[in-house]
Amino acid sequence: MNANLTCPAIHSVSLPITAFIGGGNMSSALIGGLLTSGAELANLRVVEPFAEQRARLQQRFPGAQILEAPNAALRNAQAVVWAVKPQQFAQAAADCRAHLGDALHVSIMAGVRCRAIERQTGAQRMVRTMPNTPALIGQGITGLFASAQASEADRALADALLAPAGRRVWVQREDLLDAVTAVSGSGPAYAFYLAEAMTRAGEELGLSGAQARELALATLAGAAALAQGSSEPLATLRANVTSKGGTTAAALGVFDAADMQTTIIRALHAADQRAKELGDALEAG
Repeated sequence: MNANLTCPAIHSVSLPITAFIGGGNMSSALIGGLLTSGAELANLRVVEPFAEQRARLQQRFPGAQILEAPNAALRNAQAVVWAVKPQQFAQAAADCRAHLGDALHVSIMAGVRCRAIERQTGAQRMVRTMPNTPALIGQGITGLFASAQASEADRALADALLAPAGRRVWVQREDLLDAVTAVSGSGPAYAFYLAEAMTRAGEELGLSGAQARELALATLAGAAALAQGSSEPLATLRANVTSKGGTTAAALGVFDAADMQTTIIRALHAADQRAKELGDALEAG
């Protein structure tokens, strides 16, 4: 299976009975997107132990089966989406295991590896995913990895389940999800960090805070859109904005003097290493 990029689905979808274990923000976003795409509410189950969140889910998705605890309603589920906090997975799996049939298991939990999912649930058909926070508004990107036992139909189902989150990228090895985490899972924070600095500089140069924020965010969004719509290398796009002896060259000269590219690359390597360490800790636990 080669790595590939797929874009958000815009056509209606027909999903089998699917159980979400955990009804937090990401589950809510996925369910909302699936329903908008044509999925049937009757085919969705959500296990959510917290009363306040259950009430929010029932208000947003009236008529949905929102369960306080796992029960026989899960047995016909053909897909199970694990959306609990990683530290809660072992207990959630123990509670759910007796009620789960031969389902595809799809995880959106950070750091919980396929071996741990198999050990806790007995499942072998698995797809592990790593979405990022813009998925909450359908503008994210998700890395996905399928276990060897997962079929093409399983991968297609997982792809459809994650489609409301935004674009999807399949990787060939599970350990590459740590790289996905470093580049895109943590990536929104890097963009916000840059936007913070641009906003602060704009204020120091005399713009109002609101003006500087709007300019910084629109510039980052526009640059990303321009790059996505172009086949040119990123270095070429950068060069196209940089006139010799001009303002952009002056700014980039400061970045180069500080060896910013090397610093950023080192930072992402640090994120990748930390993802591996967290995965090791969760697996050992």
